[in-house]
Amino acid sequence: MRVVIIGAGHAGIEAAYAIAKMGVEAVLVTIQLESIGQMSCNPSIGGIAKGHLVKEIDMLGGLMGRVADASGIHFKILNKSKGPAVRATRTQNDRNLYRIWMKDTLENVPNLKLYQSIITEIIIKNNKAVGVKLIEGEKIDADAVILASGTFLNGKIYIGNTIYNAGRTNEPSSTHLADFIQGLGFETTRLKTGTPMRLHSDSIDWSKFDPQRGDEPARPFSMFTKKKVYNKVTCYLGHSTIEVKNIINDNIGLSPLYSGIIEGIGPRYCPSIEDKIVKFPARDRHHIYLEPEGIRTKEIYVNGLSSSLPVFIQKKILKAIPGLDKSIMMRPAYAIEYDSILPTQLQHTLESKNIENLYFAGQVNGTSGYEEAGVQGLLAGINSVLKIMGESPFILDRSEAYAGVLIDDIVTKGIDEPYRLFTSRAEFRLRLREDNVFERLGKYSYKLGLITEKDYKREKAKQNKRLKIVKNLDTIKAKYKNKGFSLAHLLKMPEHNLKKVEEIYGEKLSNKLNEQDIAYIEASVKYAGYIRIQDEEIKKMKGLKDKPIPENTDYFIIDGLSTEVRQKLTKKQPKNLLEALKTPGVTPASLNAISIYLTIQNKQKSKHKK
Repeated sequence: MRVVIIGAGHAGIEAAYAIAKMGVEAVLVTIQLESIGQMSCNPSIGGIAKGHLVKEIDMLGGLMGRVADASGIHFKILNKSKGPAVRATRTQNDRNLYRIWMKDTLENVPNLKLYQSIITEIIIKNNKAVGVKLIEGEKIDADAVILASGTFLNGKIYIGNTIYNAGRTNEPSSTHLADFIQGLGFETTRLKTGTPMRLHSDSIDWSKFDPQRGDEPARPFSMFTKKKVYNKVTCYLGHSTIEVKNIINDNIGLSPLYSGIIEGIGPRYCPSIEDKIVKFPARDRHHIYLEPEGIRTKEIYVNGLSSSLPVFIQKKILKAIPGLDKSIMMRPAYAIEYDSILPTQLQHTLESKNIENLYFAGQVNGTSGYEEAGVQGLLAGINSVLKIMGESPFILDRSEAYAGVLIDDIVTKGIDEPYRLFTSRAEFRLRLREDNVFERLGKYSYKLGLITEKDYKREKAKQNKRLKIVKNLDTIKAKYKNKGFSLAHLLKMPEHNLKKVEEIYGEKLSNKLNEQDIAYIEASVKYAGYIRIQDEEIKKMKGLKDKPIPENTDYFIIDGLSTEVRQKLTKKQPKNLLEALKTPGVTPASLNAISIYLTIQNKQKSKHKK
């Protein structure tokens, strides 16, 4: 049994690693072996909601969290002062070290083969993917194929009027495969993303910027990381100026994004500096973060100055920012435009609805970010193996994982811009915290063989310790302001955290509680009422999922539906009431009308059988 994975970015890596661990041969084909695990944009992992995804990848046996720790140079918990549901881990990484770690790891995985070539065609027989054809004319047979091509399909780079074909700078785009995918009948769209310039560290006046130090002690991403992690660099915060705003406004016609040359839709939540100036005209300045690219390089990533403007304008912008006015540019900023398939053509397993055993994962599905790509690759890899083995698919529910939210969003709602995950996209986010990832996904990972029995038992023991403390908080009492309260009652008070409750009680509940343990315990107690409400909502949603809609249902004969809703449901053909509810335009009243119709139909069928 063999699966071929096209592309060795973050999606391809996780797909290949999962497939190999599940006992199937994985052949990972990439244009350039040295670029395996390349961090094309910011060398950082995690962040809001993205950190949650990395924890989920880690719990499902993936590599991203482990390699983020091994190459991490700056560790921080974002939203630390806010509730546990929105706290998120983020690392700044050594770009070269991350790539080296990934390649070294994959080279030593049994069942995993790396191969450098360009794939020009996916071999289809009887509407099934059965292999790939390489540019040299060779073929590789396969039981399934995963396309994880990132930004390489018809990729074009833009720097002012300078335009050239590339998947990313200095690497060729994939035009043969892009044409082939369209020839198979897949609907595609053009998307755009970009990256800022890189500057020489010694040419920056650091005194003009505010230091943003990592957390001490630094906390690792991965449950597999045994060594301590350390902060090795400081990042810095600064701002653009009104002079920058004026320069961009005076030269906006030189930006391919605004001159009409770029047709692709850019990311709303990670806009270029010219996008920010145009869309937020009332603001005279914007955040800039100076982030080192590694320990053994002088390159500094200028987070916040992504641009497609000509190089001479980029240099003018730098001169207008105190501290960067004498900076030396090592690499210019650029925009990249590429083909993405419309992900509504995929099942929740990320398998094509039209061609069997062909899977898509990562930016080719219209998502942005290493983390979104990685988790798609992981789940596509798992499902390709389960399909080959004739087993049931592995589909995570929205209530179980951010991975479930991400995939459900893109395959049911589609995309009209590069999709980025946020905590606000999850309706059950109190259940989807970083601290309870084992509780949510550990059983699946162990069953699928993605983590060892030893790792599972270790994490299970940690979970049992937490649950025991949560239970004890209900039974142990202490005096507070001359009244007796359970420790759980005290912890629910807004002004108290676990440390304060232990002070009131007079002794520690455990001597070995780490930050994640404390976050879990506090969330379990403080938000117990809200979590119960969310659990009831989850039950209702699952009830809708358990009510199937027969294939080829005629929505035009159902009373109470608008023409728009009928057309959308006819095109989508939802499998159950939950999928129908997720269709844009379907209201609770529409859902009720469909439910009544199905009930009547089922009663009539029952009478006919009698």
